[in-house]
Amino acid sequence: NRNVVTNVNPHQSSVHAEVHQISQAISDHLCWQSGAYAEIWLGEKCVYQPGKSEEPFYGDRYLPRKFKIGIAIPPENDSDVLANDIALIAIIENDELVGFNVAVGGGMGMTYGETATFPRLATMAGFVPKDQIVKACETIAAIQRDFGDRSVRAHARFKYTIDDHGIDWFNEKFTEYHGEAMTSARPFELLRNGDRFGWIQGEDGQWHLTLYIYSGRVKDTETLQLRTALREIAKIHTGEFRMTCNQNLIIANISPEQKPVIEALVEQYQLDIGERRPALRLNAMACVALPTCALAMAESERYLPTFLSKLEQIMSDVGLPEELINIRITGCPNGCARPYLGEIALTGKAIGRYNLNLGADFSGQRLNRLYLENVDEATILNTLKPMIEQFAAEREKDEHFGDFLIRVGILGAERTPEMMHKPLKD
Repeated sequence: NRNVVTNVNPHQSSVHAEVHQISQAISDHLCWQSGAYAEIWLGEKCVYQPGKSEEPFYGDRYLPRKFKIGIAIPPENDSDVLANDIALIAIIENDELVGFNVAVGGGMGMTYGETATFPRLATMAGFVPKDQIVKACETIAAIQRDFGDRSVRAHARFKYTIDDHGIDWFNEKFTEYHGEAMTSARPFELLRNGDRFGWIQGEDGQWHLTLYIYSGRVKDTETLQLRTALREIAKIHTGEFRMTCNQNLIIANISPEQKPVIEALVEQYQLDIGERRPALRLNAMACVALPTCALAMAESERYLPTFLSKLEQIMSDVGLPEELINIRITGCPNGCARPYLGEIALTGKAIGRYNLNLGADFSGQRLNRLYLENVDEATILNTLKPMIEQFAAEREKDEHFGDFLIRVGILGAERTPEMMHKPLKD
């Protein structure tokens, strides 16, 4: 198992603390046990003992490919939970955590030109009580260990195992391996993904500040001394700095006495708590792409400000400067910024050219669709402009852009893997 992610601030409430403890238990349980890595790469003394299993769960082979687990605490979906191989949605009843809805088979990556590869959201499988969730995750990983494709690398992710065999097959295998079936999934509501910026107070009276960090880059520029400011805060802060799943930063566990001091530094350095940032930027995310990533075909992180500035002008012209839209850009189709969950998303095809994907929902529960293929910036903006103008004129109360595109028929409501490879417009 590669990683387990959840809401990154366990101090927000007792439920958040409990979920964080469970996420740590899952991670510890599915982590590798072998000392081989340290022996080979760190020069440590060989610790292998003949006759003793190095990996009591994995045995003599790890999973076919990378494997990720995400947890969400409704109504927030700040981890884009359904993009993971295992998606756990906390079920809270009477202010207490009772267990998790379990969905399986999510994943973002695909390869251009290979129609057998596609992004996929996890499929809901059922509900598991909290005291069984660590064992349930082991069971699910064991199914992928035993049935995942080890012959074709592009087909080795758990999403293809689920897609090939179906959710009924999975539930039968889960019952066989676990010894007990999941019960029916319980009601929940995810309202949004991304982060909530600014100050919040936890149940224990401590304060937490979420700062907007463009593309996660902590550096000083001519206009913002971000690195210097965070260094000054670190000199006096007695709590923690916690990175979010959306490239932002939480200054966590600030005492009521310390809050005015940190507030003064935030104001002194004009740090961004969302109030000073145009709305489109708050839910925009890019991968690093060029020049850092060898897989990148186009710019992403360095291009995002330019693209957003032009899109912000269109939004301002139609009277929607404060409208939130989930925007994602990546330099290739591999999905590092989770582009297929963007209401508007660009995936790089070549220098200055992108695929335009549209129509995900604002809460991370619907994938977008390929709308235009291999087009330049002018084509993208000329395509989006009339859509945004129509959105401004015809939107319903509290309707988000992705939902609007589907309701008015610009995009169809159904999305299949084949649609990822077939543009809606020539």
